[in-house]
Amino acid sequence: MDWSLLWNPVLLSVVLLLVLSALRLNVVFSLILASVAGGLLAGMGVPESIQAFYRGLGGGAGIAMNYAMLGAFSIAISRSGMTELIAQKLFERIGKQVSPRQVFWFKYSLIGFLTLASISSQNLIPVHIAFIPILIPPLLPVFERLRLDRRMVACILTFGLITPYMVLPVGFGKIFINEVVLGSIRKSGMAVTASEAPGAMLIPALGMVAGLLIAVFISYRRPRDYNRAETEREVRETEPVKIDRRAVLVGVVAILIALAGQFLMDSLIVASVLGVLVFVISGVFRLSDTQDIFTRGVYLMGGIGLVMIAASGFAEVMRATGGVDAMVECVAKFAGDYRGVTVFLMLFIGLVITMGIGSSFSTVPLIAAIYVPLCMAMGLSPAATIAIVGSAGALGDAGSPVSESVLGPTAGLNADGQHDHIYDSVIPTFLHYNLPLLAAGWIAGMVL
Repeated sequence: MDWSLLWNPVLLSVVLLLVLSALRLNVVFSLILASVAGGLLAGMGVPESIQAFYRGLGGGAGIAMNYAMLGAFSIAISRSGMTELIAQKLFERIGKQVSPRQVFWFKYSLIGFLTLASISSQNLIPVHIAFIPILIPPLLPVFERLRLDRRMVACILTFGLITPYMVLPVGFGKIFINEVVLGSIRKSGMAVTASEAPGAMLIPALGMVAGLLIAVFISYRRPRDYNRAETEREVRETEPVKIDRRAVLVGVVAILIALAGQFLMDSLIVASVLGVLVFVISGVFRLSDTQDIFTRGVYLMGGIGLVMIAASGFAEVMRATGGVDAMVECVAKFAGDYRGVTVFLMLFIGLVITMGIGSSFSTVPLIAAIYVPLCMAMGLSPAATIAIVGSAGALGDAGSPVSESVLGPTAGLNADGQHDHIYDSVIPTFLHYNLPLLAAGWIAGMVL
């Protein structure tokens, strides 16, 4: 075995990032320290490491702006009373429960609704994580009435944010499968067709399904209590919303117009502005109200945007170290008679890279250029190659402290300060999705 892999700057910087995050250091601070450490381990020096970090910051600026505007639109929708109306109806429904059996069915119906809502956010209504700060905070009192473990909800939301783009070529999946995975494979010299992708990614997707079932029916099925008074104070009393049926109707129209704007102009920023303008034109809000709406939107989602900007800087430093190429070269040494070991190491490296930069969409282009020739040299089929490259990219999207798929659920579930990002979102999603996906991706690489 080549023990130099253990001293790889990318691997060590990602480990440092995870350790600092687990010690509850702010994720942005952790990214900066891990970036400098990775550069020093690669012999770059502090000034060169910082310069590489700065070069990468621009790559996350557009994402941050998207999130700020989505946050403003989320605040506008929540002020319309739409989500309060949903929560009110659910409370009324719970109040009518007369037996544990009925409560049981209501609980799992709600779980099914959350699962479908998160899945739909990737394809049917492609708003990504924007629905979470709209829908989840008003439902926190409902979760508490049902004694629902929020770690389960985090796993449900993360499942819906990741699994659809892995296997369904629509919405965000169309971008990931057709453009990122298949496009990168074709550029690397292997002929693949779009029809091969869904079947190739089915086994890895089943690994995600297994993780979801374990989280819902085994790990977090037991009741968990939270401070109900704190939730009521933060979610209900801080900013009480008067439910106005007309405002709710305007909210529905605003969502439809925002969706149409997103499809027609392919811009979340413009779509969010259009959605807010619907409220203004209809008279639900005054023009002056948009100042506070935007400020609160930045407060709600701006933190995620800053993390994504810092993650882009971290990714640039990791590229500059040359550590990714060194890791892949190490894997190449196991090719040939050690197919099982090679496939596992390819998946593991994808896990490490994505855990660090937080984006499966960014990981695939980094690894495909070398993974695809390696798969061809081992005689792997196009289906197996798609499964390996796609799984290696998706690995780490769940469980990364800087992944949108984990930051989003935390933004909604921590509205009252009772849901820890690392211990209630990152670690649960890592254990329930990365481990099954690693196993399922390996099986797919071996049998396809």
